[in-house]
Amino acid sequence: MMNGTTPTRPFDVATYIRTPAEAAAYLSAALEENDPAAFRQALGDVARAHGMTAVADASGLGRESLYKALSQGGNPSLDTVQRVIAALGLTMAVIPSQSPAVADRG
Repeated sequence: MMNGTTPTRPFDVATYIRTPAEAAAYLSAALEENDPAAFRQALGDVARAHGMTAVADASGLGRESLYKALSQGGNPSLDTVQRVIAALGLTMAVIPSQSPAVADRG
């Protein structure tokens, strides 16, 4: 017998990341936050969306070390980030910002 409430479950963004374009947009938005923890969380979400075991295998990282690096409080190295990004079929790029912090010496 229902008591009038609707059953709910926690929101998991990983269930909505289906394509490389969606993953790239999500990771790019996280980078715009200028918060390493937000990017690490987003990278973990995208990795979970693709299956952590598959990402670990494709990146050459151990599954447990991948979980640890992308967990809350994790601190993945640049090498780990690059390997995960590549395993996800994505690439990283550096582009000029609108307001450089250091004057152009051009």
